[in-house]
Amino acid sequence: MSSGVGVALPFWLDRPDEEAVEIAVAADRAGLETVWVGEMHSFDAFALATAIGIRTERIGLKVGPLPISVRGPVSIALGVSSVATLSGRDVDVALGASSPMIVSGWHDRPWGAAAARMRETALVLRGLLDGERADFDGEHLHAHGFRLRSPRPGTTITIAAFGPAMTRVAARLADEVVLNLVSTEHVAELRDAVAREAAAAGRRPPRIAVWVPTAIDPGPGAVAQLAGQLAVYLGAPGYGELFAKLGFGALVDRARAGERRAELAGAIPYELLQSIGAVGTRDEVEGRIAAYHRAGADHVALVPSTAEAGPDQVFKLLARAVA
Repeated sequence: MSSGVGVALPFWLDRPDEEAVEIAVAADRAGLETVWVGEMHSFDAFALATAIGIRTERIGLKVGPLPISVRGPVSIALGVSSVATLSGRDVDVALGASSPMIVSGWHDRPWGAAAARMRETALVLRGLLDGERADFDGEHLHAHGFRLRSPRPGTTITIAAFGPAMTRVAARLADEVVLNLVSTEHVAELRDAVAREAAAAGRRPPRIAVWVPTAIDPGPGAVAQLAGQLAVYLGAPGYGELFAKLGFGALVDRARAGERRAELAGAIPYELLQSIGAVGTRDEVEGRIAAYHRAGADHVALVPSTAEAGPDQVFKLLARAVA
């Protein structure tokens, strides 16, 4: 199995929802380390992870990042235990703050206090997964009396970190920290920040993972697919600031002013895709994956473009990079 390289299911807006399972199966055949099963417009993450666990043999299952303002610790623990029991596989979980659009717009839940809520969620969830009975009263969470029938003490908790406050929580409580759509320079900065915070807490630094959009020799279809998905994130809190730091602040301003996603996607330059992804010739893609590892990423989760090739062909093209 490939060490340090996995796949994050992309949920491309222009592809069939069922392709997510095909990608996971192809990644399993290719020997990748982990499949990250997130949640957007299509499937419930735990349902999809169960289907993947039944269809695959070796690849590790990691559900999330799940939005902590939408799912509480009890529902997350139940989901993890359900997938593990029904699929017969070990399951890890990732947590994130998500965005105001998803938390408030889709689910009618309050948005805010993400770092404080994350701290409480991680503490309660760890206890539940270890088999403890919930007994917690915090500023944002209250949980009493629940205990898992099938504890999962080996489950790791990953936290998606944006900004100093969330990084501090992740460094002190998580088993792993994950980043999405970032440059290698940002990975190195986060690695150092996490190491400092973990040392202050008297613990070993958690692993660092990064999601990386990937396309080998992309044609117009693949470029458009990558740009279309990236356009969704241009104005989002945290992401916009990172893109502005890379020199694309004008695009961020346009997104936050309400410009349509299709227009934003058409304005995204190839250089931005290269800055936050592994895009180009096979040698360039392999070099970018290696660069993320050198910058401090213990795990690189590829988000593969499937606009111009099916999942099996994608991983054949990536064979050298993930070996």
